[in-house]
Amino acid sequence: MGDTSSLGRVYKDGEIIVQQGEAGDCMYVIQDGLVEVVVEEGGQEVHIAIRREGEFFGEMAIFEHEVRMATVRALGEARVLTIDEKNFVRRIHEDPSLAYRVVRTMSQRIRALATRIATYEAEEQNRQ
Repeated sequence: MGDTSSLGRVYKDGEIIVQQGEAGDCMYVIQDGLVEVVVEEGGQEVHIAIRREGEFFGEMAIFEHEVRMATVRALGEARVLTIDEKNFVRRIHEDPSLAYRVVRTMSQRIRALATRIATYEAEEQNRQ
């Protein structure tokens, strides 16, 4: 999904791009820089991931239109392109392999999350 044009918005270091709990209806592609993904749980931030140029985030909102599950903020200056559902569908028509790449990435993220959950649950059982 690497869009080489410079149409995205520039976010300053620490600026929030997506806020956990807010309604979402679009996804984002990082054109330049880094972003940090964190989840706020019990008054604490839990670091989830760092995403880089060419990667995307917020894709679940394209499919579900639910509230955001995480906060994403710029790490340093970052240029990020917003893609709504209409543009996403148009891009898939132009490049059907895009759908495969998005599903593959989502699958990898689900697998990583499942591994983290299993590790956490095993640690919890060992503490008891």
